Amino acid sequence: MTEAKIIEAINKVDEIGGMTVNERLYVTGLMKEFDKCRKSDKEKAKRILELLRVDKPSIDKIVK
Repeated sequence: MTEAKIIEAINKVDEIGGMTVNERLYVTGLMKEFDKCRKSDKEKAKRILELLRVDKPSIDKIVK
């Protein structure tokens, strides 16, 4: 999935700020893509979380 497609999926959802990381991944439809990237492409996994407005310390803990 390209970054443009990821951004498009995120932009379809209103008010993700009050959601947990898992909720953000679920409502945007990015859960499978993130899980795949977390295993094989950690930089892309981090970028997905950045685009979902997850803070840097949390990103570092999630993507080890």
